[in-house]
Amino acid sequence: MDRATAWERATRGRAAPFAVVDLAAFDANAADLARRAAGRPIRVASKSIRVRHLLERALAHEGFAGVMSYSLREALWLAESGLTDLFVAYPTSDRGALTALVRDEQALREIAIAVDSVEHVEALRRWLPAGAPVRVVIDVDASLRLGPAHLGVRRSPTRSPRRAVAVATAAHRAGLRVDGLMFYDAQIAGLPDSSAAVRLVKARSDASLRRRRGAVRSAVEEVVGPLRIVNGGGTGSLEVTGADPALTELAAGSGLIGPTLFDGYDAFSPQPAVAFALPVVRRPARSIVTVFSGGYIASGAAGRSRVPSVHHPEGLGLIGSEGAGEVQTPLRGKAARDLSIGDHVWFRHAKAGELAERFDEYLVVRGDEVVDVVPTYRGEGKNFG
Repeated sequence: MDRATAWERATRGRAAPFAVVDLAAFDANAADLARRAAGRPIRVASKSIRVRHLLERALAHEGFAGVMSYSLREALWLAESGLTDLFVAYPTSDRGALTALVRDEQALREIAIAVDSVEHVEALRRWLPAGAPVRVVIDVDASLRLGPAHLGVRRSPTRSPRRAVAVATAAHRAGLRVDGLMFYDAQIAGLPDSSAAVRLVKARSDASLRRRRGAVRSAVEEVVGPLRIVNGGGTGSLEVTGADPALTELAAGSGLIGPTLFDGYDAFSPQPAVAFALPVVRRPARSIVTVFSGGYIASGAAGRSRVPSVHHPEGLGLIGSEGAGEVQTPLRGKAARDLSIGDHVWFRHAKAGELAERFDEYLVVRGDEVVDVVPTYRGEGKNFG
């Protein structure tokens, strides 16, 4: 039985729209990520999950340890819920959350926050009580630079060992605890292997980063002592980035879910673990059906790669002049002729975690049965931006 048929059997009689998580696919993806990490612990990227139940399930798998959070308020909530070893990988300016952090001894033990510049450190020094022992991780630019070309994401202004030492020194003088370093190699982890040019960029990036990561780590450790966290990589680069001895851990999240943006890699093929069903509500023409809702467009550079994709039935696709709509989405293809009003069309999202912002709950499917219903962050009344 193919996966979509099993989902359809499991959800027969339920009113769409709804989303499902397939436990067999999720667990298989977790095992494959751990295999690719080759013994290096994987910190789970919560932004790619946004369901507490699934974060806990991932962490129960061998090879996973700790959470890479995207919001300090999210990390505080997860710590209150019992999760440990939380690293907020994006800088915060939320003074209320910072105040809550320093007032909570357990949170101070379990949570580290990102900084990427002396400017960040100075802001924290102004906002925090003097001597507050907040853990910080320095986000170091991991992009590839070829002459004037910048290949990678625009994140941190700190790139060299000298700049990293300046940030670490400022943090130490401010009373902060320098807990580690982060190097996110987006131009390796986030790019499908679509051409020889992309593969060359990845190889050049890896070679450059292996020289620079070790130098940055050594320089910072000379100032502040041994670092607990030296994080790098992502779903798309585990077997490459994980071979660097300068790192203590890797990060991944999307590979657990298997969104469409990760369909084009040479080294791995995640199974679709999360999908959503929309009901047919119109038939404008013999080979066109319209489903309710569907405009779940992924963040990032606008384009075809950011729209949801029809998973089942095969042979249906979006109409270019309308795309995925706010409250309805027309689909064209021969398969439309066999669909009736009320039938389900199954979709996959382009990104892993953003679908959870559209649904209050996921139906948990094992085989062709719904075995549980779990709330998303949204279903728990949480919205962290």
